Amino acid sequence: MGDLYALDFDGVLCDSCGESSLSAVKAAKARWPGLFHGVGSDTEDWIVEQMYTVRPVVETGYENVLLVRLLLEMRIPSIRKSSVVDGLTVDGILESWTKIKPVIMEEWSENRDDLIDLFGKIRDDWIEKDLATWIGANRFYPGIPDALQFASSKLYIVTTKQGRFADALLRELAGVIIPPERIFGLGTGPKVKVLKELQKKPEHQGLLLHFVEDRLATLKNVIKEPELDGWNLYLGDWGYNTKKEREEAAAISRIHLLQLQDFSTRLK
Repeated sequence: MGDLYALDFDGVLCDSCGESSLSAVKAAKARWPGLFHGVGSDTEDWIVEQMYTVRPVVETGYENVLLVRLLLEMRIPSIRKSSVVDGLTVDGILESWTKIKPVIMEEWSENRDDLIDLFGKIRDDWIEKDLATWIGANRFYPGIPDALQFASSKLYIVTTKQGRFADALLRELAGVIIPPERIFGLGTGPKVKVLKELQKKPEHQGLLLHFVEDRLATLKNVIKEPELDGWNLYLGDWGYNTKKEREEAAAISRIHLLQLQDFSTRLK
């Protein structure tokens, strides 16, 4: 009996927070140029720094663009246009993002698909103009490239990142080629749907199924689906999650808290 691993990308394989934050600043400047008029590099540096703290709330990349603007409004009171900013702290974003996001989307008259397209275009432009610095703004977690390269398990990537970016990083930064049909990126449907598709494939019958994720909310969504009871679920403790989320996960019997070294060993 063999093993099948469905792996999240950002926060499990790759620490992309530096790149996604810088891309989000570029996208926010393109989307709302007037707000950034007179904004200095010190403020931009502060925003990128804070993005590392709030990164656990991000489910899909475009949310980074919203977070950049929200942080900018927190930093510069004179440009505030959202009702949630007064008294808001970085910790407050971590606690309340699911409530904040729909409010600011409406107040800023923003559209999810437009922001996804913009975020992708900004990244495409950066890659086209300077692939080396785009690649360099990402890093794979220690031991991951080797673990992927020499894995004896069947591997799939299941991510909300646009597939072309995950593929580029695997090839250019990790030196790993995963066939395109094994990369399920943004637009391929919710992760629970992808897991259902994978477990139904004839060639996967009899394999032990494992799903590694760094978002507790995603794992909880899997647990709600009785059809997915056959999956072993893991929360990577090195990824984009908080101490509070890790403690909550440890109390849920279906979820195994996984350390980076153990994860690499499992794949090999």
